[in-house]
Amino acid sequence: MTRKYFGTDGIRGTVGQAPITPDFVLRLAHAVGRVLKRTQARPTVLIGKDTRISGYMLESALESGFNSAGVDVVLLGPLPTPGVAYLTRAQRASLGVVISASHNAFPDNGIKFFSAKGTKLSDEWEQAVEDALQEAPVWADSANLGKTRRLDDAAGRYIEFCKSTFASDLTLRGMKIVVDAAHGAAYHVAPTVFHELGAEVVAIGCAPDGLNINDHVGATHPQTLVDAVKAHKADYGIALDGDADRLQMVDATGRLYNGDELLYLLADDRLGRDEHVPGVVGTLMTNMAVELALQAKGVKFVRAKVGDRYVLEALDQHRWLLGGEGSGHLLVLDKHTTGDGLISALQVLQACARSGMTLAELLKAVTLFPQVLINVRVQPGFDWKANARLATEMKAVEAELGQGGRLLIRASGTEPLLRVMVEARDATQAQACARRLADIASAG
Repeated sequence: MTRKYFGTDGIRGTVGQAPITPDFVLRLAHAVGRVLKRTQARPTVLIGKDTRISGYMLESALESGFNSAGVDVVLLGPLPTPGVAYLTRAQRASLGVVISASHNAFPDNGIKFFSAKGTKLSDEWEQAVEDALQEAPVWADSANLGKTRRLDDAAGRYIEFCKSTFASDLTLRGMKIVVDAAHGAAYHVAPTVFHELGAEVVAIGCAPDGLNINDHVGATHPQTLVDAVKAHKADYGIALDGDADRLQMVDATGRLYNGDELLYLLADDRLGRDEHVPGVVGTLMTNMAVELALQAKGVKFVRAKVGDRYVLEALDQHRWLLGGEGSGHLLVLDKHTTGDGLISALQVLQACARSGMTLAELLKAVTLFPQVLINVRVQPGFDWKANARLATEMKAVEAELGQGGRLLIRASGTEPLLRVMVEARDATQAQACARRLADIASAG
């Protein structure tokens, strides 16, 4: 199934360049509306956005496109992506739409969709939309045009939902937390959630101006959070990305914890409360130390392709609840239908509050393996799997690493690069093995 517009997480690009132009976005919404009307007489869609200046333009285009197809629209204003997913389900809407390019800089933007259940939509649905885009528009007549209204308390509803996922017998009182919302969609939500649960909150990255989203703040630039935690002598730091579905955390010493470590903590916390954790899903890039630590506790571990979409597919297949990737996309499916940085942070802080232990103490069983990643530029069309020298060296490296490490080679999907990753208990060994493989790949 070849799709022209949809990538692994909706449609994304530079604003003003196809396909992120107002005329295309209007046609996209019209096409989506026509697909919805095949099964519903009067669909309603919710539209939320992050804080990029281009969100105003794209919101208007989406609204017009949906209305022109006879679809009603509810505008949510700036709201985290997982907040849109939640409200789509809670409001019994037909579809949720998010205007965001997540962790990208402000010149980019994108459109992604959630089903009525607050989940990602299928490849087949996306293909149906792409097919509808090739058809001539069918404008609704005046009597059947869609209407638009605004949900004024969208942020408040989502704040209460986030708080409801935190144990009612616990509090964050006594904790000082730095919250970095990346000047993004959670700027007016995240500080309130932690404050209302009792924490003393220091807010940074919470002053969006339309141009500063993810600009040296947030989950993709965690050094800003590290510095702030030290400066304010805080207990913890929480960094979200522009649409707040990604999380990084920092402890009082300034130590940064990535998604791999936090995923292990979530599983171990449940085991400590005698909950059954049959398995956890990571990705091809998840650190091997996490896999071994989970297996030592009798928890199965499965690797999916990189991307929260594929993690979710694997969780659905196995009917498990916990999954994630090192970038901080964490899935806790008995709390939310999609990755949510705020809810993930609350689950981690809940474990700290319940146990009276720090992040470092809770993660003492996990010491991440050194992981070396080398991007090798290759000739377009280079078939690395057919390279005999590379295949021989891969076998030699695997034999050398044994059970104490692993290697992963994968081609970039967007440029002529071969990504060579080696991890081992010993950093020098990982570096040497990765370099040998990279040298052979670069020689062709």
